[in-house]
Amino acid sequence: MMLSGHSAGPDRFGTPILGVSEVSGLICDLLDDARLHQVWVRGEVTNYKRQASGHRYFSLSEGNGRSAALINCAMWRSYVAGLTFEPGDGMDVLALGTVEVYEPHGKYQLIVRELRQAGAGDRHLMVERWKQELGAEGLFAPERKRPLPAFPHRIGVVTSPTGAALKDILSVISRRYPAEVVLSPTAVQGEGAHIEIAEAIRRIDGLVDVIIVGRGGGSFEDLFAFNHPDVVRAVAACTTPVISAVGHEVDTALCDFAADLRAPTPSAAAERAVPERREVVRELSGYRERMGALLLHRLVAAQSEVEDLRERMHPRRLVRRVHERMQRLAEHEELLRRAALARVQRERFTLAEIRADLLGKNPLAILDRGYCIVESGGKIARSAGDLGPGDRVVLRMKDGRARAVVEEITYDRDL
Repeated sequence: MMLSGHSAGPDRFGTPILGVSEVSGLICDLLDDARLHQVWVRGEVTNYKRQASGHRYFSLSEGNGRSAALINCAMWRSYVAGLTFEPGDGMDVLALGTVEVYEPHGKYQLIVRELRQAGAGDRHLMVERWKQELGAEGLFAPERKRPLPAFPHRIGVVTSPTGAALKDILSVISRRYPAEVVLSPTAVQGEGAHIEIAEAIRRIDGLVDVIIVGRGGGSFEDLFAFNHPDVVRAVAACTTPVISAVGHEVDTALCDFAADLRAPTPSAAAERAVPERREVVRELSGYRERMGALLLHRLVAAQSEVEDLRERMHPRRLVRRVHERMQRLAEHEELLRRAALARVQRERFTLAEIRADLLGKNPLAILDRGYCIVESGGKIARSAGDLGPGDRVVLRMKDGRARAVVEEITYDRDL
């Protein structure tokens, strides 16, 4: 007896023997291939069963007779909630899902997340392809999104002139904010609708402050025009901020990704486009109160400053301040005069000392006492040895000069 989950080991020829759970595990590993995840499968519904739990079980077949291929499918209750039609045997469908293995029974099956009728499915696949291409062009990049104007004056609306979407938008805007609404009319479904929508967008771009592009709810086919690349590129090329409001909250179109803002409904788009009048009035009232309080505070401060200046500029106070300044000036003048006089006296005394010193050191001062200076050859004779008999000399006295000739030299050896 072999227990589940354990290998029986090799047989007598060395061939490994696997347990059932091991085989199921290997199958599970093999099915863990990216090519089997989130794949679209087309086939005919057979053995369709609705369970009381809400789950759906069926098979998808292809071909007839012995060559027919068959794959079992399961669609859980949470995915069934998104069905837009009731499948049935013999119906040609497109199923989006992942191939998985149910190990306890050792069988694989397609876990279906989304189911579409094959005719409509072709268009779904087309939209998926457009989404990839337009995304690669950068038209859905978040950094391209622009903020909406806070207080728009003109709102552009690209929609059918007879649809409920226009009425909803007009009703909301008229109730919330006094903005002008400019309609750029277009067909919103049917053959060639995407051409008209793209042209209506280009026609109104630059003439308003914000553009609402959209329509009311409908089937995938009804909304198909808003998936077309022409419409998506027209939205992305707008110089004016764009709000996309296609269908109801559960509906999504490719132009939603290219717009600056996606609104779940046209009414919600109108609410996003304009502010609420009462909120604006309330905010302005708050600004008015704060500005009034600030202005009053500044007026009080200015009044206090003026009163202080007026008090300081009063005639009596002004005369007193002038007298104080004049008294202070007179005091400084007297101080300067005294300082100058003292300095002059000091300078005179200093000059007298210098003069006396210079006079004491003047070599000619000795002449006043009866002495004279003997000069020979332009030099002063300081010793008898500097002269000789016959030398012509100049005798310099206090009041003149005399010329003489040396007759004899006598030395005072006792000196």
